Amino acid sequence: MFVFDAHLDLAMNAMEWNRDLTRTVANIRESEKGMTDKPDRANNTVSFNAMRNGNIGLCVATQIARYVKKDNPLPGWNSPYQAWAQTQGQLAWYRAMEDIGEMVQIRNTEQLNAHLKLWENGLDKNPIGYILSLEGADSIITLKHLERSYEQGLRAIGPAHYGPGTYAHGTDSVGGIGHKGRELLKEIERLNLILDVTHLCDVSFWETMKVYQGPVWASHNNCRKFVDHNRQFSDEQLMELIGREGVIGIALDAWMMVPNWVRGISTPKGMDVTLTQMINNIDHVCQLAGNSLHVGIGTDLDGGFGKEQCPADLNTIADLQKIPGLLLGKGYSETDVENIMSKNFIRFLRKVWGN
Repeated sequence: MFVFDAHLDLAMNAMEWNRDLTRTVANIRESEKGMTDKPDRANNTVSFNAMRNGNIGLCVATQIARYVKKDNPLPGWNSPYQAWAQTQGQLAWYRAMEDIGEMVQIRNTEQLNAHLKLWENGLDKNPIGYILSLEGADSIITLKHLERSYEQGLRAIGPAHYGPGTYAHGTDSVGGIGHKGRELLKEIERLNLILDVTHLCDVSFWETMKVYQGPVWASHNNCRKFVDHNRQFSDEQLMELIGREGVIGIALDAWMMVPNWVRGISTPKGMDVTLTQMINNIDHVCQLAGNSLHVGIGTDLDGGFGKEQCPADLNTIADLQKIPGLLLGKGYSETDVENIMSKNFIRFLRKVWGN
């Protein structure tokens, strides 16, 4: 079944983890044996080959670069100018992948339809389509930089990532959006960008909902019902997104899937983390909505974690093909499954961009 993954940090892996995604997952793992600079070394799950093996022909691919002020203990760049430059380097990598036919940027409905038709033909090596997204807006120095990003193909943006940001407060922080955040939201709406509310803290989320009227999704977010943490969304927040005709992509980071996960100590097998928890999150959104039209896949695989912190029954991203069978086994129809695996997000894009 064709898969749309609504959140992959591909350029971050290439430019900061120094992974050549044109190689196989096994090859990348072999090259990283003995490395200790990142907790997921030799545990990666994503490569272009693995995506093709899993029929994952379309994704939302990120730019990400946090600007941290002096009192912020999180890792990041010391100025927004450095953060901007980092995102431009990531964009250059995407362009390089386009040049060799590994990827193709999707900016509008015409390109989307052409790309989907290409994958329907089932060739051995179609380019992987990507919608460019910015995870955390701290690298946007001025609103003119956002317009420039739009011209480069940016089509979705999350105002914050972890901690306090320039435009909003993100995961593990508390606070609102302020004047700068409101101005950013106005420009997002003017440009018809998709607002990704994934990492907004509760206060920033609800302040955003009061002033923003444009298209909104949560590219990689799970349900607070299962893991009671501010990174997850409450039922009230999920219902707000459903009411706005949004789509929620369910993620595969183990600590977001089971309670009491301890990073670096807990293991997927020890905590019984499997794709079943993803199915439970998908089902919960469907039960809230009363249909299968508002949930999809947003794995966040290799978003700073690998096999050491993802479902035990997933070896590479190609194993997303196990999800349809699990959903069918839970009583979902084939139409429901197609909605969840790709069609909900595709339908959302067509609505935002125009048919």
